[in-house]
Amino acid sequence: MNTDAVPAPVKRVVHFGSRSVGRLTASARVLPDFLICGGQRCGTTSLYRAIAAHPLVLKAVLHKGVHYFDTNYHRSLAWYRGHFPLRRKALRIERELGSPARIFESSPYYLYHPHAGARMARDLPGVKVIVLVRDPVERAYSQYLHELARGFETEPDFARALQLEPVRLAGQRERLLADPHAYSFSHQHHGYRSRGEYATYLDDLVQHVDRARILVVESERFFADPKPVYQTVLDFLGLPLLGYPHFDQHNARPRSRRLDPQVRADLTAHFAAHDSALQRWLPGTPIWRR
Repeated sequence: MNTDAVPAPVKRVVHFGSRSVGRLTASARVLPDFLICGGQRCGTTSLYRAIAAHPLVLKAVLHKGVHYFDTNYHRSLAWYRGHFPLRRKALRIERELGSPARIFESSPYYLYHPHAGARMARDLPGVKVIVLVRDPVERAYSQYLHELARGFETEPDFARALQLEPVRLAGQRERLLADPHAYSFSHQHHGYRSRGEYATYLDDLVQHVDRARILVVESERFFADPKPVYQTVLDFLGLPLLGYPHFDQHNARPRSRRLDPQVRADLTAHFAAHDSALQRWLPGTPIWRR
């Protein structure tokens, strides 16, 4: 079924009904073995679709991302479990293919939200985490254009949005840490510079998830030569190679204007130390710094 052609009000009714059924049958459903946790605008949708095409992989039923460990944690683990397939479906696939199935979802805000790592470790002990990283300058501008197109950003000038970022985010992470039920719109949507400081959030994540269960992937490598990266992901997840899926780039937003050279230079300088720290998580220097 092509859900793109379904009117939004109809989708909402279907999703509400499916979530209600999911909650009622939660005890018979599976929880994720692994998560794609970000970063935002780093190719998570493209990797998500490639992994979801694997015959032994099952995804969340309704959405690419459930956003349980960031903005919906108050809804209970039963609510979260209700988003995933029935256990009998996973067992049927395992019997047919003779190998364990894997279940996952992808919510890019997990990497950045200050409570997500601890919550994942608490509710999904043993979970594996995949994180994509990308040239943080390109990522920042891509996020800005994305938020602008969605109406979540009202500032028409990227340089001005970067100037506003410290004001918008001032005290927001601390507020979220202090109140597990708090929500910050700007923290989720306006962290253009801060969300590219990948090593900071990976270092936070490893306080809760064992380093051996975290895989960091450079999205530039995935898009340039997807097959070896896909194989690395399968090896990390303990999945056999059963052919290659169709690799494509999803959610890429066309740019009607180029990034101002001075803004690019300023951001490149800002991220220098953060990119250097990221080397601990990669085979070497980040590809965009070579």
